Amino acid sequence: MKLVFDKLYAIIPTEHLQSVQRFFKYALVGGSTFAFDLLLLTLFTSSFGWDPVWSAGIAFLIAVSINYLISRKFVFKGTLRSVHAGYGGFLLIAGCGLAIVTGGMYLLVNVLAWNFVVSRILIAFVTGTWNYLLNLYVNFRVAGKHL
Repeated sequence: MKLVFDKLYAIIPTEHLQSVQRFFKYALVGGSTFAFDLLLLTLFTSSFGWDPVWSAGIAFLIAVSINYLISRKFVFKGTLRSVHAGYGGFLLIAGCGLAIVTGGMYLLVNVLAWNFVVSRILIAFVTGTWNYLLNLYVNFRVAGKHL
């Protein structure tokens, strides 16, 4: 990881480095919790026989809660919000993400008959961007603050 950041120092203006570092940390945490999300989605759908839309929604809520705990310490440190207030804001933002996940899954899987894993991966790009930006600027309010 240090090698990646060393290369970034050489090409990114100094005033933007911390924002780029925070984004990479978020991508690492988000990618890890998304892998867990996909594992749960597959388990719920393939092993338990649940509808992919319901499976995706439940897996998303579990994974996003884990993401909050890790992100608070690792990505959005420096926030002045309490754990409970931050989690409340995080859940509101995640609720919108949940609507995107379940609505997107319904459209892609039930209407267009796409594979549920492929559908969930595509939807993750939208929800990941949505969650990061709103948590950065609205919930934790750490945009522009030092890491």
